Amino acid sequence: MIIDLSHEIVAGMTTYPGTAPPRVEVVTPRAESAARLGTGVSFEIGSVTLVGNTGTYLDSPYHYHADRADIARLPLERLVNVAAVVVHAFGVTAVTAAHLGDPGALWGKAVLVYTGWARYWRTPRYLDLDCPHLTADAVEALVAANVALVGIDSLNIDDPTDPDRPAHHGLLGADIPIIEHLTNLDRVPVTGARLTALPAPVRGMASFPVRAVATYQA
Repeated sequence: MIIDLSHEIVAGMTTYPGTAPPRVEVVTPRAESAARLGTGVSFEIGSVTLVGNTGTYLDSPYHYHADRADIARLPLERLVNVAAVVVHAFGVTAVTAAHLGDPGALWGKAVLVYTGWARYWRTPRYLDLDCPHLTADAVEALVAANVALVGIDSLNIDDPTDPDRPAHHGLLGADIPIIEHLTNLDRVPVTGARLTALPAPVRGMASFPVRAVATYQA
């Protein structure tokens, strides 16, 4: 089975309050290319203008730490075919270490936190600042478990009202990438799935959209 964990990027949508919406434009329309070629063949070339934090995106350590890896320098071992564990925290606002369960089961895994917040995607409720997030003790447990990556189906992996940003600062400080705004985590088994989430390797970018997919044997 292949499960798509990324939201579609749509022109004009809002991913996070205050960020500019993406623009999707046609640079070379089909009529123009058809006239240029004159053979009955045509093509289209498009342009996308967006901030890195658009749609389902990955934060590199460089997002919070200027001396760490950016999107282009992330080790692929953390992003490709990584064994995944889904933590079920549906309806939970503050996801604590207790919600994560046995730390030993998380060792080296991609930990995906299912809160159900994705059901509000592209509604005003999704942008509310009382969204599900990780607490500082959950972050400490994940760092201690040497996880490969942490993802969540919420507006922010941190409490947006907390200026200390313990999840971003702590996970990225341990070189653990973060994926925010995941979807369809309810369709992924708790164990047994593998995650692949690849951004385009844009040098100097701290965050960038990803096509995240989970695969497993049904």
